Amino acid sequence: MPTVDSFLPDFIQTIFFSGYTVFNTVAYTLILLVFILAIIKIFKKIEIDPLSIICSIIPFVIFGCLIRALVDNGVFPKTVFLITPGIYILVGLITIFSFLFSLELFKRKNIDYRYTLFMIGIVLLIPTLFLIPNLNIKPMIYILSTFIFVSLIVLLIFHIGEKLLKNYSSIVKLLSDKINRAIILAHLFDASTTFIAVECFNYYEQHVLPNALNRLFGTYLTVFPMKIIVVLSVLYIIDQYFDDLTIKNLLKLTVFVLGLAPGMRNFLTLAIGVI
Repeated sequence: MPTVDSFLPDFIQTIFFSGYTVFNTVAYTLILLVFILAIIKIFKKIEIDPLSIICSIIPFVIFGCLIRALVDNGVFPKTVFLITPGIYILVGLITIFSFLFSLELFKRKNIDYRYTLFMIGIVLLIPTLFLIPNLNIKPMIYILSTFIFVSLIVLLIFHIGEKLLKNYSSIVKLLSDKINRAIILAHLFDASTTFIAVECFNYYEQHVLPNALNRLFGTYLTVFPMKIIVVLSVLYIIDQYFDDLTIKNLLKLTVFVLGLAPGMRNFLTLAIGVI
């Protein structure tokens, strides 16, 4: 399998495979938007709520993140389709085709497409687990402890906020919605993995905005309020300005994956790589 170095021209490697920059972050966002528009058409045609598969796609997310973590730790080579953005495109396509297969099976055999999709993800994930060279419990405990502590504080603040802002129905609805809370928790998990990785295990953050905030305030603790502010703002915009249920719920599904995927990748990379 060709490596990134031998497969692509130098300027492509520099722009897209040498860390995150403002330019390639915008480029990745545009690629994501194209995917979203295509998937919206699929869900419009089949008339299924995108959020109905939110649990079913979790094995696919973990599968993709585990592959990426194994690349980070040298088990797999750095190839075009195994690093960002290739790995996300590859796993996204696998998920889409698995979903379409699950729908066809549902039509023909009346087998719930959600269970079929989930099981396909599990079948892909389990063999990959056997490729893990080692696991270290220490970073996992650090991450989970931080995540639980921060999440409890945030959920408590949300609970108090619901009481104080009871006259603002849109904000109360935003804070009380279970899907919105799941999305926020996914991003807090990502923030926890980032914070522990850079502060405790000498990893470095690749994304532009967290790095800028770290330079400004001198700590990666800023990743927590940054995540909360950005995610709440995005969810507010989705809830207030998108009336189409398919578009609204697909956007929420996307935001959920954008929190869970990097968090799980960081989690697995640390657990495999820290000796």
